[in-house]
Amino acid sequence: MGQPVIQTLTFWLSEHPSIVGFRWSHAHSWGSTWSFLFTAISLYLLLSLLLHLLLSLLRRPVPLGPLPAFHSLLMTLLSFTIFAGITLSSVAEIRDTRWFWRRSKTPFQWLLCFPLGTRPSGRVFFWSYIYYLSRFFHMIRTFFTILRRGKLVPFQLFNHSILTFMAFMWLEFSQSFQVLAILSTTLVYAVVYAYRFWIAIGLPRTCFAFVVNCQMLLLGCNVACHVGVLMMHFMKGGCNGIGAWGFNSVLNAVILLLFLNFYVKIHWGYGKAALAKVEEAEAKVEKAEEEQVRAKDKVI
Repeated sequence: MGQPVIQTLTFWLSEHPSIVGFRWSHAHSWGSTWSFLFTAISLYLLLSLLLHLLLSLLRRPVPLGPLPAFHSLLMTLLSFTIFAGITLSSVAEIRDTRWFWRRSKTPFQWLLCFPLGTRPSGRVFFWSYIYYLSRFFHMIRTFFTILRRGKLVPFQLFNHSILTFMAFMWLEFSQSFQVLAILSTTLVYAVVYAYRFWIAIGLPRTCFAFVVNCQMLLLGCNVACHVGVLMMHFMKGGCNGIGAWGFNSVLNAVILLLFLNFYVKIHWGYGKAALAKVEEAEAKVEKAEEEQVRAKDKVI
């Protein structure tokens, strides 16, 4: 019983012809042009600003009902699917291409450092493409934040925009490091969004900043992997897409510094009062939404 299920999942997540034959192309891959990328990010920033201005005029939060819970559930399933897909695809790619690089690299080193001349095609890049598209679904959470709190968070805008830009560059330049980055990111996202779904349906929160600590763990893993890529590049004769990797490293460093500033404020006490106010405001909005639902049920 278990074996056919595993074989079916393996086929649909790593051996399907659409996955094996995938090729990143400006002509055939939706959202694969630079013009689309910059237009989409600009539209995201513009809509966020307009929504913030509109909410500042209304001066009250907008109840969203079950939408945040549904979005969190959707992102949990999507993140876990990408994680499972790229895991199985990486195993298959290592199996099929190891003859080419086995004398110079171990499988783990291949995950860190693609051989020079690697093209953006095949199983791994299919899931990298799906991850890139999923970044646009992550942006929706910004609109939820604005509608529920009435505030625009600059770091959230910057973070979503930069991560979408980096995901595009992974594909455009067949960049090394992306496999481990997607594995760690989607695993953390699956846990974080599952927790957000947990509290969205009214279950108790943790006694510590769960989401912030998960993000800190993810950033720590990224730093370690970046160091590994740099060592591999100089010790193993070069990694593919190292120029794009260098640019992404600068962007990652900016995100890390901004997040560390926020993290230190929370854990050293400067930001605990602000964090408590945010959680209190969210709880009030959730309570108001529940009361509206109950009132509608009584009318019906």
